[in-house]
Amino acid sequence: MKKTLIASAALAGLVFSGSALSAWTGWNIHNKNYPITDALESFIQNAEKVTDGRVGGTLYNGAVLGSQGDAIQMMRIGSIQFAGFSLGPMGTDIPEANIVSLPFIFKNVDHMHRVLDGPFGDRLSDAMSKYGIKSLGWYDAGSRSFYNNTKPITKPSDMKGMKFRVMNNELYVGMIAALGGNGTPMAFNEVYQSLKTGVVDGAENNPPSYESTNHYEVAKYYSLSHHLIIPECLCVSTKAWDKLSSEDQAALKVEAAKSVAMQRELWAAREAESRRIVEKAGVTFNEVEDSTAFSNAMKPVYEQAIKATPVLASYIEEIQSID
Repeated sequence: MKKTLIASAALAGLVFSGSALSAWTGWNIHNKNYPITDALESFIQNAEKVTDGRVGGTLYNGAVLGSQGDAIQMMRIGSIQFAGFSLGPMGTDIPEANIVSLPFIFKNVDHMHRVLDGPFGDRLSDAMSKYGIKSLGWYDAGSRSFYNNTKPITKPSDMKGMKFRVMNNELYVGMIAALGGNGTPMAFNEVYQSLKTGVVDGAENNPPSYESTNHYEVAKYYSLSHHLIIPECLCVSTKAWDKLSSEDQAALKVEAAKSVAMQRELWAAREAESRRIVEKAGVTFNEVEDSTAFSNAMKPVYEQAIKATPVLASYIEEIQSID
């Protein structure tokens, strides 16, 4: 909390140091030359052009302004105006966002696009807006799979007794437990050393994150389970958004759509390159030929999620009705 207040006070100085509408501050966990970073930077640069300077600002990368949890709180009070947030950890602050954290909720990445680019994406953004955060578009973060340094994972029983690092969300702890393993919430920057020293046996993530963090050096088996497809969002503070004219809002929606298209293209290229790099380094990839056993084990995870947030039942029904 102290860290959040300090960061908020510092950002307040940034926000009000110039024109109130032109000094947007952006948060991003990724570093330079990463698909989401490039897309966010393009968005804010073009926003300044299409609004004649009424909206513009600076993107701070590498989580230098605090963790995502810190940034969510800062966005809700209006000291951060835009960000690229993962919807995974967001579920602790915005329960409705847990819909995309349900294992196997999407058939594949293309299905996720069809769902979130349509009316359901607007419905989810509206739900998020109640917490002061609005999504203008949905970025790719690929599909997440399991990796470890012991063996290929081909069936749930292969995970029995193994410790897997997960993001800080009880849904993921439940997911690993349902597969017979032990889920261990842990900060992302602690995973490499924990894998190296055996604090955890494995983790789960997308190929670019696996590669860019060098996790492949200490976890040589990557099993393509595709159990989670969690997008990131181009999010804005409703406090900042509601101050804009309808014309500027419309212009920013257009630029957000361009940013999303740009990011998805960059992501596809980065994902292929990351796999090439880690395979060259000796990583063993294996396809999980039949994911049915994994998805069938998720019933208690869904039941717990619906019990905690009843509206998820209708969300699940709507998503499953979309081909």
